[in-house]
Amino acid sequence: MKKLYAVLGDPIAHSMSPAMHNDLFQLYGIDAHYQPFHVKRDNLEDAIKGLKALGVAGFNITVPHKESILPLLDKLDPLAEAIGAVNTVVNENGTFVGYNTDGAGYLRGLLTELPSINDKNVLIIGAGGAAKALYYTLAHSGVHKLDIYNRTAQKAQTIINECPYPISSTVIGLEEAEQNLADYQLLIQTTPIGMSPDINKLPLSLHNLNADTFVSDIIYNPLETKILREAKRNGAKIQNGLEMFVFQGALAFEKWTGIFPNTERMKTNVLAQLGG
Repeated sequence: MKKLYAVLGDPIAHSMSPAMHNDLFQLYGIDAHYQPFHVKRDNLEDAIKGLKALGVAGFNITVPHKESILPLLDKLDPLAEAIGAVNTVVNENGTFVGYNTDGAGYLRGLLTELPSINDKNVLIIGAGGAAKALYYTLAHSGVHKLDIYNRTAQKAQTIINECPYPISSTVIGLEEAEQNLADYQLLIQTTPIGMSPDINKLPLSLHNLNADTFVSDIIYNPLETKILREAKRNGAKIQNGLEMFVFQGALAFEKWTGIFPNTERMKTNVLAQLGG
């Protein structure tokens, strides 16, 4: 019997995941189908009950459900529980187990371009679910300092306070972030700023950006946001969110099937969907 996999989100029509995963099922000869489901926030609990009743083998969760799904699952992986967000669910003999592959996927993708993050000063822009996953992963991975700039300082401070890994970290304001930008070797943009309709907006000024700084934006559509264009103009090396998207998807696929897939094929697939 064909296995069913899914992705739940609101909105969901834009998702690249179905084409990416269905191509992998075909590549590896797996009798399965990956289906997107548009689920409003108020309908999430019913949707999870429905997926369990259908015996879905696994599914992804995207915005705005990554945090609100936690109490609806049977079990949480310790890292996902610590982060407080889930993006991948595996049906383990009728038990829905939640995982978070965002942080690990981001780091795998980052290290394809940046040889090492050891001893680097890092600034994260934003304090949402993705920022928290990246913060925990980087705090556990050898960076020297890990600061957060977010419009709501308390939300950023909560991430720092609740992180189980010891790391030098400070919440900074906009003015301080802009003035001290040259102190960071890695700048990570995790907010929706740069996506449509905000394609011409910046989360902060890059006037003091050091050309040796690596600038990363987890947005992949468009492939080059304004912050990446500005950073490149200043001589910095840049990376969009495509690598993170591909690697978090690859790690989810591995959890479902036991196979770590061909990430170059996945990347080519997504680029084709984006029109090149």
